[in-house]
Amino acid sequence: MEAARAAFVDVGEDASLEGIARTAGVGIGTLYRNFPRREDLIAAVYAGELEGVAQAADALLAGDATAAEAFRGWTDRYADFVATKRGMAETLRPGVLAGAAAEGGTRGRVRSVVRRFLDAGQADGSLRPDLDADDVTTALVGVFLATRDATDPDQLRRLLDLVVTGLRAR
Repeated sequence: MEAARAAFVDVGEDASLEGIARTAGVGIGTLYRNFPRREDLIAAVYAGELEGVAQAADALLAGDATAAEAFRGWTDRYADFVATKRGMAETLRPGVLAGAAAEGGTRGRVRSVVRRFLDAGQADGSLRPDLDADDVTTALVGVFLATRDATDPDQLRRLLDLVVTGLRAR
């Protein structure tokens, strides 16, 4: 998976499957047995990366920062994930759209992480008590969509600051 992830980041979704197999130290037949279609491999890499983003929440919430501060750190991690996956967008789009709203789909997975931050922030008093995980997830998705073609590389970070500031308890 690491060889595929690196190839897709470096080259994009058109990376050579033969090259991926060679880098991974396996034969092309082994690669195709595990991932019959290129889309299957891309989806598996994406799912693994998404799980890493979700697990980053655990480390951030276990730290000394407030949940609001931890959430702001996590939004940077999630933004990096979104940015590196843009090259896979066309291949991923059908599967992501089909399962986007499902609890086990991409949006559902992100929403469950956001919910954990909101619960922790409401418990420690750093986030407003009236927040809804679906609303916050929708706001994040909106920021990512609005900045996907931005020419100012700092705009995304400024907008994430703005969103998290609006979530903080007063």
